[in-house]
Amino acid sequence: MEEFGITPEALAESIEQDLAHQARFRDHRGNEWNGQGEMPTWLRAASNAGVDPDFFRITPKPEEATVTANKDPRQLDFFAKPSL
Repeated sequence: MEEFGITPEALAESIEQDLAHQARFRDHRGNEWNGQGEMPTWLRAASNAGVDPDFFRITPKPEEATVTANKDPRQLDFFAKPSL
């Protein structure tokens, strides 16, 4: 940390910000988006291909926290990792 000029305070601030803005969407490659700012390319491409962005949601929507939405079963393996 000293070599790059990173202070413990800066590190703590960065961690605090990450915790305050946790990822809400994630794909199988580990790409994440916290729902703020412009939609990332990977999620826009999936949406343009007809996949509901909620398929990638890792945190429930506040108004749907207790309701399980019906997902189109055709989308379940659309972006799954290929098994080797």
